[in-house]
Amino acid sequence: MTRVEASTDTAGNSKATDTGDSQSTTRRGRSGSDSAPVEVVIVTGLSGAGRGTAARVLEDLGYYVADNLPPELIVRMVDLGRGAEPPIRKLALVMDVRNRFFTGNLAVVGEQLRAAGVRTRILFLEASDDVLIRRFGFARRRHPLQSESADGTLTAGIAAERQRLDPVKTAADVVIDTTALSIHQLHRKLEEVYGGDAATVLQLTVQSFGFKYGVPLDADMVFDLRFLPNPHWISELREKTGQDAPVSEYVLSRPGAQDYLGTARHLVDLTTEGYRQEGKRYMTVAVGCTGGKHRSVAIAEALGDALADNDAGDVVRVVHRDLGRE
Repeated sequence: MTRVEASTDTAGNSKATDTGDSQSTTRRGRSGSDSAPVEVVIVTGLSGAGRGTAARVLEDLGYYVADNLPPELIVRMVDLGRGAEPPIRKLALVMDVRNRFFTGNLAVVGEQLRAAGVRTRILFLEASDDVLIRRFGFARRRHPLQSESADGTLTAGIAAERQRLDPVKTAADVVIDTTALSIHQLHRKLEEVYGGDAATVLQLTVQSFGFKYGVPLDADMVFDLRFLPNPHWISELREKTGQDAPVSEYVLSRPGAQDYLGTARHLVDLTTEGYRQEGKRYMTVAVGCTGGKHRSVAIAEALGDALADNDAGDVVRVVHRDLGRE
Protein backbone atom coordinates (compact mmCIF):
# COMPACT_ATOMS: atom_id res chain seq x y z
CA MET A 1 0.00 0.00 0.00
CA THR A 2 1.34 3.42 -1.00
CA ARG A 3 0.62 6.21 1.46
CA VAL A 4 0.15 9.85 0.52
CA GLU A 5 0.41 12.35 3.36
CA ALA A 6 -1.80 15.44 3.35
CA SER A 7 -3.06 18.14 5.65
CA THR A 8 -5.82 20.70 5.40
CA ASP A 9 -5.32 24.45 5.43
CA THR A 10 -7.72 26.98 6.93
CA ALA A 11 -9.67 27.15 3.68
CA GLY A 12 -10.24 23.42 3.70
CA ASN A 13 -7.83 22.73 0.82
CA SER A 14 -5.62 19.69 0.80
CA LYS A 15 -1.83 20.16 0.73
CA ALA A 16 1.13 17.83 0.96
CA THR A 17 3.03 17.39 4.21
CA ASP A 18 5.52 14.96 5.69
CA THR A 19 4.00 14.75 9.14
CA GLY A 20 2.85 11.51 10.67
CA ASP A 21 -0.83 12.52 10.84
CA SER A 22 -2.16 11.22 7.55
CA GLN A 23 -5.34 12.79 6.23
CA SER A 24 -5.11 10.96 2.90
CA THR A 25 -4.15 7.36 2.19
CA THR A 26 -3.78 5.56 -1.12
CA ARG A 27 -4.23 1.82 -1.43
CA ARG A 28 -3.54 -0.15 -4.60
CA GLY A 29 -5.10 -3.47 -5.56
CA ARG A 30 -3.01 -6.57 -6.02
CA SER A 31 -2.27 -6.26 -9.74
CA GLY A 32 -0.73 -2.77 -9.56
CA SER A 33 2.80 -2.36 -10.95
CA ASP A 34 5.27 0.50 -10.75
CA SER A 35 7.62 -0.68 -13.51
CA ALA A 36 6.98 -0.93 -17.25
CA PRO A 37 8.91 -0.52 -20.51
CA VAL A 38 8.70 2.77 -22.40
CA GLU A 39 5.84 2.83 -24.91
CA VAL A 40 5.08 5.41 -27.60
CA VAL A 41 1.79 5.57 -29.49
CA ILE A 42 1.68 7.94 -32.44
CA VAL A 43 -1.94 8.99 -32.97
CA THR A 44 -2.75 10.29 -36.42
CA GLY A 45 -5.33 10.01 -39.17
CA LEU A 46 -7.94 12.04 -40.98
CA SER A 47 -9.24 15.27 -39.50
CA GLY A 48 -12.60 14.58 -37.86
CA ALA A 49 -11.95 10.83 -37.48
CA GLY A 50 -11.53 10.97 -33.70
CA ARG A 51 -7.94 11.90 -32.84
CA GLY A 52 -9.08 14.10 -29.94
CA THR A 53 -11.20 11.31 -28.48
CA ALA A 54 -8.32 8.87 -28.86
CA ALA A 55 -6.00 11.28 -27.05
CA ARG A 56 -8.40 11.60 -24.12
CA VAL A 57 -8.80 7.82 -23.86
CA LEU A 58 -5.03 7.28 -23.88
CA GLU A 59 -4.62 9.99 -21.25
CA ASP A 60 -7.12 8.14 -19.04
CA LEU A 61 -5.07 4.98 -19.60
CA GLY A 62 -1.98 6.68 -18.15
CA TYR A 63 -0.31 8.04 -21.29
CA TYR A 64 1.33 11.46 -21.30
CA VAL A 65 -0.17 13.18 -24.35
CA ALA A 66 1.70 15.68 -26.51
CA ASP A 67 0.03 17.41 -29.46
CA ASN A 68 1.75 17.99 -32.84
CA LEU A 69 5.30 17.57 -31.59
CA PRO A 70 7.80 17.89 -34.50
CA PRO A 71 9.17 14.46 -35.44
CA GLU A 72 12.72 15.67 -34.84
CA LEU A 73 11.88 16.21 -31.15
CA ILE A 74 10.15 12.88 -30.51
CA VAL A 75 13.30 10.96 -29.56
CA ARG A 76 14.38 13.84 -27.35
CA MET A 77 10.95 13.86 -25.70
CA VAL A 78 11.28 10.16 -24.90
CA ASP A 79 14.71 10.75 -23.36
CA LEU A 80 13.37 13.61 -21.25
CA GLY A 81 10.49 11.41 -20.11
CA ARG A 82 12.86 8.66 -19.05
CA GLY A 83 14.79 11.12 -16.92
CA ALA A 84 11.72 12.67 -15.31
CA GLU A 85 10.70 11.91 -11.74
CA PRO A 86 8.63 9.83 -11.85
CA PRO A 87 9.63 8.58 -15.32
CA ILE A 88 7.17 8.94 -18.19
CA ARG A 89 6.85 5.39 -19.47
CA LYS A 90 3.80 5.82 -21.71
CA LEU A 91 3.77 8.61 -24.28
CA ALA A 92 1.05 9.38 -26.85
CA LEU A 93 1.90 11.78 -29.66
CA VAL A 94 -1.03 13.28 -31.56
CA MET A 95 0.01 14.40 -35.04
CA ASP A 96 -2.01 15.64 -38.00
CA VAL A 97 -1.58 16.82 -41.55
CA ARG A 98 -0.59 20.32 -40.38
CA ASN A 99 2.78 18.87 -39.37
CA ARG A 100 4.52 19.27 -42.73
CA PHE A 101 7.47 17.00 -41.89
CA PHE A 102 5.45 14.17 -40.38
CA THR A 103 4.90 11.89 -43.37
CA GLY A 104 8.50 12.03 -44.54
CA ASN A 105 10.19 11.41 -41.20
CA LEU A 106 7.79 8.95 -39.59
CA ALA A 107 9.62 5.79 -40.67
CA VAL A 108 12.99 7.20 -39.59
CA VAL A 109 11.65 8.24 -36.18
CA GLY A 110 10.08 4.82 -35.69
CA GLU A 111 13.37 3.09 -36.46
CA GLN A 112 15.25 5.36 -34.04
CA LEU A 113 12.78 4.67 -31.24
CA ARG A 114 12.78 0.91 -31.77
CA ALA A 115 16.58 0.90 -31.86
CA ALA A 116 16.49 2.63 -28.47
CA GLY A 117 14.31 -0.14 -27.04
CA VAL A 118 11.09 1.88 -27.18
CA ARG A 119 7.94 0.03 -28.15
CA THR A 120 6.45 2.22 -30.88
CA ARG A 121 3.00 1.84 -32.46
CA ILE A 122 1.16 4.01 -34.97
CA LEU A 123 -2.60 4.43 -34.61
CA PHE A 124 -4.39 5.68 -37.72
CA LEU A 125 -8.03 6.82 -37.53
CA GLU A 126 -10.21 7.20 -40.60
CA ALA A 127 -13.87 7.55 -41.56
CA SER A 128 -15.99 7.79 -44.69
CA ASP A 129 -16.27 11.10 -46.54
CA ASP A 130 -19.95 11.59 -45.77
CA VAL A 131 -19.37 11.07 -42.03
CA LEU A 132 -16.39 13.44 -42.00
CA ILE A 133 -18.42 16.08 -43.84
CA ARG A 134 -21.25 15.71 -41.33
CA ARG A 135 -18.87 15.98 -38.37
CA PHE A 136 -17.27 19.14 -39.76
CA GLY A 137 -20.75 20.55 -40.27
CA PHE A 138 -21.71 19.87 -36.66
CA ALA A 139 -18.47 21.39 -35.38
CA ARG A 140 -18.65 24.33 -37.82
CA ARG A 141 -14.94 24.06 -38.48
CA ARG A 142 -12.88 24.39 -41.64
CA HIS A 143 -10.81 21.45 -42.79
CA PRO A 144 -7.06 22.18 -42.42
CA LEU A 145 -6.48 21.58 -46.17
CA GLN A 146 -9.71 23.13 -47.42
CA SER A 147 -8.15 26.46 -48.31
CA GLU A 148 -5.33 24.73 -50.20
CA SER A 149 -7.61 22.71 -52.48
CA ALA A 150 -8.31 23.87 -56.01
CA ASP A 151 -11.97 24.77 -55.42
CA GLY A 152 -11.80 25.42 -51.67
CA THR A 153 -14.46 22.83 -50.83
CA LEU A 154 -14.54 20.54 -47.82
CA THR A 155 -14.74 17.49 -50.08
CA ALA A 156 -11.56 18.51 -51.88
CA GLY A 157 -9.78 19.13 -48.57
CA ILE A 158 -10.64 15.65 -47.33
CA ALA A 159 -9.46 14.10 -50.61
CA ALA A 160 -6.14 15.96 -50.38
CA GLU A 161 -5.64 14.82 -46.82
CA ARG A 162 -6.33 11.18 -47.71
CA GLN A 163 -3.71 11.34 -50.43
CA ARG A 164 -1.13 13.02 -48.22
CA LEU A 165 -1.60 10.60 -45.34
CA ASP A 166 -1.78 7.41 -47.41
CA PRO A 167 1.89 6.50 -46.65
CA VAL A 168 1.20 6.97 -42.93
CA LYS A 169 -1.83 4.68 -43.09
CA THR A 170 0.28 2.05 -44.86
CA ALA A 171 2.90 2.20 -42.08
CA ALA A 172 0.32 2.14 -39.25
CA ASP A 173 0.17 -0.77 -36.81
CA VAL A 174 -3.51 -0.19 -36.02
CA VAL A 175 -6.12 1.31 -38.37
CA ILE A 176 -9.56 2.06 -36.93
CA ASP A 177 -12.50 3.15 -39.07
CA THR A 178 -14.74 5.29 -36.86
CA THR A 179 -17.53 5.67 -39.44
CA ALA A 180 -20.02 3.53 -37.53
CA LEU A 181 -18.53 3.90 -34.04
CA SER A 182 -20.00 5.96 -31.22
CA ILE A 183 -17.63 7.70 -28.81
CA HIS A 184 -18.20 4.93 -26.25
CA GLN A 185 -17.52 2.21 -28.83
CA LEU A 186 -14.29 3.92 -29.91
CA HIS A 187 -13.36 4.26 -26.24
CA ARG A 188 -13.78 0.51 -25.65
CA LYS A 189 -11.93 -0.43 -28.86
CA LEU A 190 -8.94 1.70 -27.89
CA GLU A 191 -8.94 0.21 -24.40
CA GLU A 192 -8.84 -3.27 -25.91
CA VAL A 193 -5.78 -2.37 -27.97
CA TYR A 194 -3.82 -0.12 -25.60
CA GLY A 195 -5.33 -0.53 -22.16
CA GLY A 196 -3.73 -3.68 -20.80
CA ASP A 197 -4.33 -3.79 -17.05
CA ALA A 198 -5.07 -0.05 -17.00
CA ALA A 199 -8.20 -0.58 -19.11
CA THR A 200 -10.08 -1.87 -16.08
CA VAL A 201 -8.33 0.04 -13.28
CA LEU A 202 -10.39 2.66 -11.48
CA GLN A 203 -9.22 5.63 -9.45
CA LEU A 204 -11.64 5.44 -6.52
CA THR A 205 -11.77 8.08 -3.78
CA VAL A 206 -13.48 7.35 -0.46
CA GLN A 207 -14.06 10.71 1.24
CA SER A 208 -15.29 11.23 4.77
CA PHE A 209 -17.14 14.49 5.51
CA GLY A 210 -19.37 16.26 8.00
CA PHE A 211 -22.95 16.99 6.97
CA LYS A 212 -22.83 20.27 8.87
CA TYR A 213 -20.19 21.45 6.37
CA GLY A 214 -22.16 20.31 3.33
CA VAL A 215 -22.21 17.22 1.10
CA PRO A 216 -19.25 16.99 -1.36
CA LEU A 217 -20.44 18.29 -4.72
CA ASP A 218 -18.39 15.75 -6.71
CA ALA A 219 -19.69 12.67 -4.87
CA ASP A 220 -21.01 9.84 -7.05
CA MET A 221 -22.37 7.92 -4.05
CA VAL A 222 -23.20 9.17 -0.52
CA PHE A 223 -23.48 7.05 2.63
CA ASP A 224 -24.97 8.50 5.83
CA LEU A 225 -23.48 7.20 9.11
CA ARG A 226 -25.50 9.40 11.44
CA PHE A 227 -27.63 6.40 12.49
CA LEU A 228 -24.66 5.05 14.50
CA PRO A 229 -24.05 6.20 18.11
CA ASN A 230 -21.81 9.27 18.17
CA PRO A 231 -18.47 8.85 20.02
CA HIS A 232 -18.56 12.61 20.64
CA TRP A 233 -20.80 11.93 23.64
CA ILE A 234 -18.27 9.58 25.24
CA SER A 235 -15.75 11.69 27.14
CA GLU A 236 -12.73 9.41 26.63
CA LEU A 237 -13.37 9.29 22.85
CA ARG A 238 -14.42 12.89 22.21
CA GLU A 239 -10.95 14.30 21.48
CA LYS A 240 -9.88 11.30 19.41
CA THR A 241 -10.75 10.70 15.75
CA GLY A 242 -11.93 7.80 13.64
CA GLN A 243 -8.30 7.09 12.78
CA ASP A 244 -7.60 6.21 16.42
CA ALA A 245 -8.08 2.55 17.34
CA PRO A 246 -10.44 3.12 20.32
CA VAL A 247 -12.85 5.17 18.17
CA SER A 248 -12.61 2.82 15.21
CA GLU A 249 -13.26 -0.22 17.39
CA TYR A 250 -16.22 1.50 19.04
CA VAL A 251 -17.83 2.56 15.75
CA LEU A 252 -17.31 -0.75 13.98
CA SER A 253 -18.67 -2.73 16.91
CA ARG A 254 -22.01 -0.87 17.08
CA PRO A 255 -25.11 -2.86 16.00
CA GLY A 256 -25.60 -2.58 12.26
CA ALA A 257 -22.13 -1.14 11.52
CA GLN A 258 -20.66 -4.29 9.97
CA ASP A 259 -23.83 -5.00 7.98
CA TYR A 260 -23.83 -1.43 6.68
CA LEU A 261 -20.13 -1.65 5.79
CA GLY A 262 -20.68 -4.91 3.89
CA THR A 263 -23.68 -3.49 2.04
CA ALA A 264 -21.73 -0.35 1.11
CA ARG A 265 -18.87 -2.48 -0.22
CA HIS A 266 -21.33 -4.52 -2.29
CA LEU A 267 -23.01 -1.43 -3.74
CA VAL A 268 -19.69 0.17 -4.64
CA ASP A 269 -18.50 -3.06 -6.30
CA LEU A 270 -21.68 -3.20 -8.40
CA THR A 271 -21.29 0.44 -9.40
CA THR A 272 -17.59 0.22 -10.28
CA GLU A 273 -18.28 -2.74 -12.54
CA GLY A 274 -20.82 -0.62 -14.39
CA TYR A 275 -18.31 2.22 -14.56
CA ARG A 276 -15.80 -0.09 -16.23
CA GLN A 277 -18.32 -1.13 -18.87
CA GLU A 278 -19.12 2.52 -19.60
CA GLY A 279 -15.45 3.48 -19.80
CA LYS A 280 -15.52 5.64 -16.65
CA ARG A 281 -12.33 5.54 -14.65
CA TYR A 282 -12.94 7.86 -11.68
CA MET A 283 -15.40 7.55 -8.82
CA THR A 284 -15.91 9.37 -5.52
CA VAL A 285 -17.72 7.71 -2.61
CA ALA A 286 -18.66 10.11 0.20
CA VAL A 287 -19.16 8.82 3.75
CA GLY A 288 -20.74 11.34 6.11
CA CYS A 289 -21.54 11.86 9.77
CA THR A 290 -22.39 15.05 11.67
CA GLY A 291 -18.94 16.61 11.97
CA GLY A 292 -16.68 14.37 9.87
CA LYS A 293 -14.47 13.41 12.83
CA HIS A 294 -15.47 10.04 14.27
CA ARG A 295 -18.01 7.77 12.55
CA SER A 296 -17.44 8.75 8.92
CA VAL A 297 -13.67 8.63 9.33
CA ALA A 298 -13.71 5.16 10.89
CA ILE A 299 -16.07 3.76 8.25
CA ALA A 300 -14.20 5.46 5.39
CA GLU A 301 -10.95 3.86 6.53
CA ALA A 302 -12.58 0.43 6.83
CA LEU A 303 -14.34 0.78 3.47
CA GLY A 304 -11.11 1.88 1.80
CA ASP A 305 -9.29 -1.19 3.13
CA ALA A 306 -12.11 -3.45 1.96
CA LEU A 307 -12.22 -1.94 -1.54
CA ALA A 308 -8.44 -2.14 -1.90
CA ASP A 309 -8.68 -5.92 -1.46
CA ASN A 310 -9.29 -6.48 -5.17
CA ASP A 311 -7.66 -8.26 -8.08
CA ALA A 312 -8.33 -5.49 -10.62
CA GLY A 313 -5.51 -3.27 -9.36
CA ASP A 314 -7.91 -0.42 -8.56
CA VAL A 315 -6.31 2.52 -6.81
CA VAL A 316 -8.30 3.45 -3.70
CA ARG A 317 -7.60 6.77 -2.02
CA VAL A 318 -9.11 7.61 1.38
CA VAL A 319 -9.52 11.33 2.10
CA HIS A 320 -10.87 12.99 5.26
CA ARG A 321 -12.21 16.35 4.13
CA ASP A 322 -13.30 17.82 7.46
CA LEU A 323 -10.98 16.09 9.92
CA GLY A 324 -9.46 18.74 12.20
CA ARG A 325 -11.92 21.38 11.08
CA GLU A 326 -13.84 21.67 14.33
